Amino acid sequence: MLPGRCSSLIATKKGASAIPLTIWQTNFTNRVTLPVYLNYLFNRLMAPHHEHRFMVTDERETFIREHFPPEILKTYLQLQIGAAQADLWRLLVLQKYGGVYMDIDAHLVWPLHWSIPPEATELYLRIKTGEISNYFIASAPNNPRLQRVIDRVVQNIRERSSENVYNLTGPGVFNEVLGSDNVPTTYYLTTVNQGNFTNEFFQYIDKPQGKWTKEQHKVSVLKPPQ
Repeated sequence: MLPGRCSSLIATKKGASAIPLTIWQTNFTNRVTLPVYLNYLFNRLMAPHHEHRFMVTDERETFIREHFPPEILKTYLQLQIGAAQADLWRLLVLQKYGGVYMDIDAHLVWPLHWSIPPEATELYLRIKTGEISNYFIASAPNNPRLQRVIDRVVQNIRERSSENVYNLTGPGVFNEVLGSDNVPTTYYLTTVNQGNFTNEFFQYIDKPQGKWTKEQHKVSVLKPPQ
C-alpha cells in the first residue's frame, strides 16, 4: 500500500528551491503490486529531500471540490476515464501547491535535484519525438503557462473537442498550447523514464480494461451531454 503522505527515507539538508520539494502522484487505488511499489521506493531514493504526496480517485475529486470553483469540478466530473481525470488533476494540484508530478510508473534516472536547478520555476519533459510529455511536470504554484494549459483542457472538455484522451486532456494539449513557447525542458532519457520497473499488467491489475489507450475504445472519455 502506498502512503498518502510521508517524509523522506534519507535525511538530507533542504536547500532553497523555487519549485516546492513535493512529488505528486495518483492512481485508482493505493494498493499496488510489488513492481509498482519498488518503482516508488526507487523514486524515494532518487529524491530523498522531497515529500511524496499521493491521492486516489476519490481524494482527487475532494481536492478539486475544496480548492477550485464549482465550474471546474463540474468540468472534471464530465470525464469518465481515470487517465483523463488525472491529466486535469495534475495541472490543478501543481497550480495550487507547486512541486513535481510523476506518473505512477515513472522513475527518476538521476537524483531529482540534478535535473531541476534551484532557481527554476518550471520544467517540462521532452521525449524522443521532440514533443512535450505530461508524465513529468515540475512547476512553482500559480504558473501562467500551466494556467493556459488548464484553460485549454477545460475548454476542450466543455466543447467536447475530442474523444481521444491524448488530445482532450493529455500531452496533445501541452504541445498545442506551449509548443511555440521557448519553455525550459529536460530530456526523458537523462531525467525520468516510464515502465522499466512495471508493465501494463502490474500497473493496471485492478482494472481489467487496462491502460487508457485501450479503455477509451471501450468507454467514452466524456459522459453523455445533459
